[in-house]
Amino acid sequence: MAVQWFPGHMNKARKKISEAMPDIDLVIEVLDARLPFSSTNPLVDELRRNKPVIKVLNKQDLADPKITQQWVDFFSQQENTQALPLIAEDKSHLKKLTALVKRMGAAKSDKKQSIRTMVMGIPNVGKSTLINGLAGRYIAKTGNEPAVTKSNQLIDLKNGIVLSDTPGILWPKFENENSGYRLAASGAVKDTAIEYQDIATFALGFLLGHYPAELQQRYKLKELPETATRALEAIGSKRGCLRPGGVIDLHKAAELVLHEMRSGKMGRISLETPELIERELAEIEAARLAAIAAQEAERAAEEARRTGRPQPDDNAEPAQ
Repeated sequence: MAVQWFPGHMNKARKKISEAMPDIDLVIEVLDARLPFSSTNPLVDELRRNKPVIKVLNKQDLADPKITQQWVDFFSQQENTQALPLIAEDKSHLKKLTALVKRMGAAKSDKKQSIRTMVMGIPNVGKSTLINGLAGRYIAKTGNEPAVTKSNQLIDLKNGIVLSDTPGILWPKFENENSGYRLAASGAVKDTAIEYQDIATFALGFLLGHYPAELQQRYKLKELPETATRALEAIGSKRGCLRPGGVIDLHKAAELVLHEMRSGKMGRISLETPELIERELAEIEAARLAAIAAQEAERAAEEARRTGRPQPDDNAEPAQ
């Protein structure tokens, strides 16, 4: 799924982040715990210039706890990186984050200096909710639509930590097409930019393979359909998503599936694992190398046609 989302204010945000980064001591990157890789913006690691980072796995209550632990272990193996699952609305979780910030920024605290922390993340992962919770007051505008925050702002928490909020930024093109689908399924991409039926079919295909019991129980299905398309039809029929004449309204059924998955009504579901992402990236690299080889072969063939020289035969016997 090709999601193109890089409007002008996001280009400006990237420039402002780059300019402000030399004065930052620590980065907090807010991720969606259900899809930590897909909700990681590659620009964050590029812009933070190896500054220490806390990967906050927000919406922990919606994610599969076993998979979340796998991602904590995965991120914690990276240099200058700590991972912390939490719920942005939970005060006890925010206290743990504050303590971790102070521990990682101890050099500044010991000098009675504020720890300058930049909060980064793609739209709709709960960044503004996290900031409001840390500040204990309404500062950052929140909403269930992506890209609510438009500009940088500084927030003094009065506890030795100063936050720098940034607009949510997405990269212009997904290297892994599946990441686009996962972000759309999670709600990170505006619903006006997606085709519900397409995204719901992708999500149901994943659920059939990884969470069949949860899917079957939620929709009271006597047996699991063999394909995602049939699952969508079965759910539409079961929930009364019908048009005149008893025709199943697949768009309405798709909306139902996505909204219930996003809200946690199907249970705690994670849409990717470190192993799955590693496999997908390996496939992408293999496809890239194959495309390069095909292009080189095509150029060689064109050169042979142009010059009249015979093409080398890789299967030919070597001269004796």
